[in-house]
Amino acid sequence: MSDSPNVPEVLNHMLEVWNERDPSKICERVDAVFSADVVFIDPANSIVGCDAFEKRVQSFRARLPEVICGRSSGVDRHHGLHRYHWEIHQGDQRLIEGFDVTEVDEDGGVLRVEGFFGPIPQR
Repeated sequence: MSDSPNVPEVLNHMLEVWNERDPSKICERVDAVFSADVVFIDPANSIVGCDAFEKRVQSFRARLPEVICGRSSGVDRHHGLHRYHWEIHQGDQRLIEGFDVTEVDEDGGVLRVEGFFGPIPQR
């Protein structure tokens, strides 16, 4: 799942968390990727901490066990912030698209994820 040199490996690991199908491995993956007080915000969620994030992923996987999450763009970055587009697919069907701005700390852990659903509205 390697990308260009602009993509920190932690962003690939974050996708692996969302794509993990074994519920017993999600906690281990979350602990390896996210800071203990990670903030995750999107139109449907506002959560803080690894435990809350793990519960969010567990719920997502239980509801949509066959979907695949992936980046659909390159990654733009500055000052520990990374922005990129993503998509969620089930088979050949795209269910949703959006973009995230993810903040990574100096040690490579994810501090904050701010997600948006759908394309950016036109003027």
